[in-house]
Amino acid sequence: MSLSPLMLTRLEKAATDNGFDRALAPEGDWLVFASTQCPLCVWLGAFGDAVLLAAFSQLNVARALGEYGTPMVAPMPGGAAGGRTVPDVAALHQLLRRAFQLSKALPNELLRTFEQRVVTLPKTTEAERLVVQRVGQDLFRAGLLDLWEGRCAVTGLAVPELLRASHIKPWADCETDAERLDVYNGLLLAPHLDAAFDRGFITLEDDGALTVSDALTASSRRILGLDQPLCVRGITEGHRSYLPWHRERVFRRSE
Repeated sequence: MSLSPLMLTRLEKAATDNGFDRALAPEGDWLVFASTQCPLCVWLGAFGDAVLLAAFSQLNVARALGEYGTPMVAPMPGGAAGGRTVPDVAALHQLLRRAFQLSKALPNELLRTFEQRVVTLPKTTEAERLVVQRVGQDLFRAGLLDLWEGRCAVTGLAVPELLRASHIKPWADCETDAERLDVYNGLLLAPHLDAAFDRGFITLEDDGALTVSDALTASSRRILGLDQPLCVRGITEGHRSYLPWHRERVFRRSE
């Protein structure tokens, strides 16, 4: 798996262009990179120009990359938890960018960042607690933007300024900060879907299919674009652990 000078340059550029801005000592034929913005380390290699390899230090990230490339069957470097192969440099850029986004967003990372940011903030008065809450909500929104790649989970709307971070189990009802900051306890939604979801006019089944409450008239459904089958893309087991709460506690069922 020796790398040509051209491939070496391409792999280095793919890493630095997608958030992995710290080059570590190579390990055999593997190039190794870390990031100052997320905890993920990556190992990059290639077989000629047709098979590019990327291995990752975080198992949760490696498992969440199912839509990007194929699972690596070649021996992985020591310390790697999983890996993917892609056919070209363009696909490698997409893979690394997604891995970087996931590493910043997946469970525990947002909580760790939140705890670091609020450790010195006072929490005695209601106003002070609201400041702490706002820090968490901003982090949660940023995490959802990364997880859903800046697109509405249902419509694909890609205007971040218009998108809303919707908790499945609301912030106030969560028992721990880990629940509040778990990106799988949220959906990135267009404003009308966020409002409908928050008020219980729509909910989600475990397969991601959107169910509309009978409390909405046919006219209202048509105006809101809810008169046709809709589905959340990329629903995971993490989301499924919260969805029953929304269906049972928030969704407006017919009497």
